[in-house]
Amino acid sequence: MDHTESNHPPHAIIIGAGIAGIAGAIRLAVQGFAVSVFEKNDYPGGKLSQLVNGDFYFDAGPSLFTQPHLVKEVFDLAGEKMEDHFSYTQVPVSCHYFYEDGTRLKAYADHDLFAKELNEKLGEEENKLSSYLNRSGRIYNDIGKVFLNHSLHKRSTAFQKSVFKALKATRFSYLFGTMHDMNASHFKNEKTVQLFDRYATYNGSNPYRAPGMLSLIPHVEHNEGVFYPKGGMISITNALISLAEKKGVKFYFGAAVQRIIFHDNKVHGIVVNDENIAADIVVSNMDVYFTYKHLLNREHSAHKVLKQERSSSALIFYWGMKKEFPQLGLHNIFFAKDYKAEFDHLFRLKKIYADPTVYINITSKCEPGMHAPEGKENWFVMVNAPANTGQDWQAYRNSYRETIIAKLNRILNDDIGKYIETEDVLDPVSVESKTGSYMGSLYGTSSNSRMAAFLRHPNFSKKIKGLYFVGGSVHPGGGIPLCLQSARIMGGLVQEDQKGKKH
Repeated sequence: MDHTESNHPPHAIIIGAGIAGIAGAIRLAVQGFAVSVFEKNDYPGGKLSQLVNGDFYFDAGPSLFTQPHLVKEVFDLAGEKMEDHFSYTQVPVSCHYFYEDGTRLKAYADHDLFAKELNEKLGEEENKLSSYLNRSGRIYNDIGKVFLNHSLHKRSTAFQKSVFKALKATRFSYLFGTMHDMNASHFKNEKTVQLFDRYATYNGSNPYRAPGMLSLIPHVEHNEGVFYPKGGMISITNALISLAEKKGVKFYFGAAVQRIIFHDNKVHGIVVNDENIAADIVVSNMDVYFTYKHLLNREHSAHKVLKQERSSSALIFYWGMKKEFPQLGLHNIFFAKDYKAEFDHLFRLKKIYADPTVYINITSKCEPGMHAPEGKENWFVMVNAPANTGQDWQAYRNSYRETIIAKLNRILNDDIGKYIETEDVLDPVSVESKTGSYMGSLYGTSSNSRMAAFLRHPNFSKKIKGLYFVGGSVHPGGGIPLCLQSARIMGGLVQEDQKGKKH
């Protein structure tokens, strides 16, 4: 059935109500599609959802909010005021850093304060920070935006002015040097190097192998800012869902898609609950590997996706703490002593590491009494983990728990274990079952090679007309900003293809 030949608006089906799926649905509704979203879980948001345990509320997945303009862009496109649905504030300290030798650092949003902190605590020359962040900004604006705003798989992209500008701005070290090499050549203290190396983990990569180009990531956090969405990260999902519904998007929860229907190299709809549902276009917000393997039954194409190394995963403890810790902030990092060995375990040995870097997010710091009762805190405690290849995760969970508590006791000089009132755990196996991320990889594929950005799966199918892709497993990558950009790229591709049909 082809709606375009009747008076009905064309029908778009989106598989998965992750953040990219919801944003994609809004963009297609604005273009005039009747949009239906089918989600296997009984809640929206994918990784960007919420977990509740007693009186404690936790953001289940992503905990860092940057680039709010990308959320605003969706509201502007839909002709709505974002402020009516969603608000946020800038965080004065982007992260609190803790090292084993007792060094503590605050990464202030104010560059002068941050530079002073690095100078006083680590002996870095004050001008080093601004020169590093200026270069990070140049790489982002001159080169990064080409990757983030365009499909790399369309010939027309090659003729954009911005591409020539990007090629001109590219340096040998951006592609052939590692992120760690770039950081180590700029800063003199290994603690500062470690601080800036950690940004490779923002897309599940290894700073000792990922290209220097990834040093554009700190620009987003330190030049543009870190923000806190009122109500926690779940408020991003809720705001976009309410906007989508206002635009007429229909959501179907607890509705796992069984198959994508296609023949003559053209998409015709999907099968849900053994029922055929016709569509003019289908957008998969499901992991691209599972889309090929299960929904298209194309084993060969699924295995091609696996030629790229999977990104890291995570093991997360959600702890309701019956005490407040004034020395901690919204975002906190407790570094491993030997960072290189930690990444070696994650990517080469595919094992947990005896002294992991620990990240703690505490949203009750920003809204006291809202996500945890008065005098208590909600701790989202995360360590990087290898993608799931069949490791004994029960044993790993127990081991990591002990290691994390011992590390925090050491650095905070306290007995953390006795304050844990409630506990939930998420490991790579449950990441896969809840969010459909193959092997529990949080960002699909890693960026541990200089060609990784070009090898990510495109936002459209080259073989099946009318089939598109959004989300963290395809171009431009994982994390909230990149997922929102994947929805924008997909929307542009659909618009171009629809124009082509009318001529």
